[in-house]
Amino acid sequence: MAVVGTGLFASNALALNESNGAFSILKSGTSGKLKLRFFSYELKLKHVFTVSSYSRTTTPDVQVEVEYDGVTGYGEASMPQYLGQSVATVTTFLKKVNLEQFSDPFQLEDILDYVDSLSLGDTAAKAAVDIALHDLVGKLLGAPWYKIWGLDKAKAPSTTFTIGIDTAEVVKQKTRECAAKFNILKVKLGRDNDKDMIEAIRSVTDLPIAVDVNQGWKDKYMALDMINWLKDKGIVMVEQPMPKEQLDDMAWLTQHSPLPTYADEAVQRLKDILPIKGAYTGINIKLMKCTGMREAWKMVTLARAVGMRVMVGCMTETSCAVTAAAQLSPVVDFADLDGNLLISNDRFKGMEVVKGKIILNDLPGIGITKL
Repeated sequence: MAVVGTGLFASNALALNESNGAFSILKSGTSGKLKLRFFSYELKLKHVFTVSSYSRTTTPDVQVEVEYDGVTGYGEASMPQYLGQSVATVTTFLKKVNLEQFSDPFQLEDILDYVDSLSLGDTAAKAAVDIALHDLVGKLLGAPWYKIWGLDKAKAPSTTFTIGIDTAEVVKQKTRECAAKFNILKVKLGRDNDKDMIEAIRSVTDLPIAVDVNQGWKDKYMALDMINWLKDKGIVMVEQPMPKEQLDDMAWLTQHSPLPTYADEAVQRLKDILPIKGAYTGINIKLMKCTGMREAWKMVTLARAVGMRVMVGCMTETSCAVTAAAQLSPVVDFADLDGNLLISNDRFKGMEVVKGKIILNDLPGIGITKL
C-alpha cells in the first residue's frame, strides 16, 4: 500500500485503525498527543540458562505501550543480569519520560534525542520507548520497518539457536531437541568445560556453530589455541572471547585468528564502534544495549562504512523486541534472534523461524500482533 506524500515522514500518512484493521488518512502533527504506559512482566525461561558468569531461570522485563489517536505501538525492556538494570531502574526512568509534550510521532529524531537526554544509561528503558515509537510510526505509515529502511526480507539469514553451558548429557539432549529445526547453533563457552561442550554437540550434529565466550578467556595465547581447535570442529565465528578491557590482546587475537571475532560486551552504542575498529572483525548489535532501532540502524551504517561485519542479537525477550531487531536482519552477516524461543510466556506473535531461517511478515510497524 502506498504512503501518501513524498517523504518517509510525509505530512499525510496512512493510519491503522486497530479495532477493524482499516486504514484512514491521518494528518501528521495535527491530532492528539503521545501517551506512554508501562508495566512489569517477568519472562519465564523454558530451561535454566547458563553463561560463563551466572545462571538464571527468569528475566525481568517491562512492557511499554505508546498510543496516538487510538493506534498503539508496543515495546519492551528486557534486563538480563549483566546490563546492570532492573525493573526499578527502568520504571523510574520511564516515569521521567513526558511524551505528551510531542504532538507529532513522526518527529522520531527529536523525540528520541529527548528520551536519550534524560540520563546517561538506562539503555533498555530507552530501547523500550524507541521500539514502541517505531512500531507506532510504522503502523501510521502502513509499512514494516524493513521496507521503510529499503531492505529485502528474502535476504534475512538463518538465526542461531543458543545452547547454554551445562553437563555433556544435558547439552546432548538440548542439541537433539533443536538440531533438526535450525541451520546453525550458538554455544556458550568460557568455563573449564569448553571442549567437552563442543564434543558433546559434535556427537549429535555437524551443524555449523557460533560460539559466545562472554569474556571468559583471559590469556590471548590460550584463546588462539582454542580458536584453532574450534575451527577444526566446524565453528564459524567467535563472539567476545576476551574481557572488553583487554583491547590490545583482542587486537592481537583477531589479527592471528582463523575465525572472525565479534564484539558484544565491548560495543554497546554508536560511539563504541570506532575505538574497537581493528580489535574485532565485527560487532553484535542488541537493541537493549544501544537504546533501540534508531541507533541500531546508525550502527549498521557506521560499521559497514569502516569495513566491519555486523551481527544482530537479542536478550531473552518476547517476540516484541526480537521482531523489532529482526527488521534489521536482511542487512547483517549473522543473526542471533532466538530470545523469544527460549521463554514460555510470550505475549506476542511476530517474526517466525522456519527451517532455521528468519521469516518476516508484512504487518506494519515492527510486525507483531498480541496473543
